Amino acid sequence: MISFRQLRYFVEIVEAGGYTRAAERLFIAQSALSRQVKELEGDLDVVLLKRDAKQFELTDAGQDFYERSRKILSDIDRAVAQARTIGKGEHGALRLLHSSSVPLSAPLGPTLNEALKAFPGISLEISQAPSEYQAREIDEGSADIGLARLPILRKHPNLESTVLYRERLVAAVPAAHPLARREQVEIAELREEQFVSVPHRDRGGLSYLVAERCIAHGFYPRVARATSRKNSLLSLVNAGFGIAVVPQSMASISLSAGVSFPAVKDADFYSEVALLRRRDAPAMVDQFVQAFIQGLRAAGLPAPDED
Repeated sequence: MISFRQLRYFVEIVEAGGYTRAAERLFIAQSALSRQVKELEGDLDVVLLKRDAKQFELTDAGQDFYERSRKILSDIDRAVAQARTIGKGEHGALRLLHSSSVPLSAPLGPTLNEALKAFPGISLEISQAPSEYQAREIDEGSADIGLARLPILRKHPNLESTVLYRERLVAAVPAAHPLARREQVEIAELREEQFVSVPHRDRGGLSYLVAERCIAHGFYPRVARATSRKNSLLSLVNAGFGIAVVPQSMASISLSAGVSFPAVKDADFYSEVALLRRRDAPAMVDQFVQAFIQGLRAAGLPAPDED
């Protein structure tokens, strides 16, 4: 019978890079550690580690077993933490991820705060993460809720996506740019500009969407000599490296006086923000999500089909 101790020992060996360091971290004898791994391989009837006196190498089966074991141990740790939280008279902590292009400004941030007031036993751990990373983390159960920019390229069987709203896109241009004084521009006018944000081949989100829309209008965004993934994107525009196409909400929270934001006139230049969660999410997550969505509607944010 495989034990959680064996899983922890095996994962520690891989992450420590060897038996000696793993034994030191676990405060056990190296011989005992080696024996546990041999018993684990015996129970599985498969070789996980090819080893000699100085080093080891994961077999294909070992690599797969390591990744799955790490996920199992992470789930157990979260379950233990949740049980302890509930045992203290609380209801639990939710991990929420949001894209850097989905700032928690009004109405998102205030509505999250109001939802928390309705669930006094819930707390939020909030972090920024790209859309594709959010989808993977939620699908694997390492996070509970995501606020992501569509599209998400990879398919995840456990993931449920609800579009919260659509948002118009605007051009971010340096204040000295000829278009800076314009209220609106057509995307064709940006054909010769250099874009400081370009898509990653394996990631969806805002950059992918903008490139896709530009292609539909007959050109691919020219790549600037300096590019950014979002956090410093407007700083690059301000410094004159190039332009970007961003959501209106990013313009509303920009602190840079050196960037102007004329609207992109073309009808298809909008972005959708989606809420991500697991299909089998606990009742606590579902209840919080429903309260959050209802709060957004009460705050006047229309659903996409109401625009």
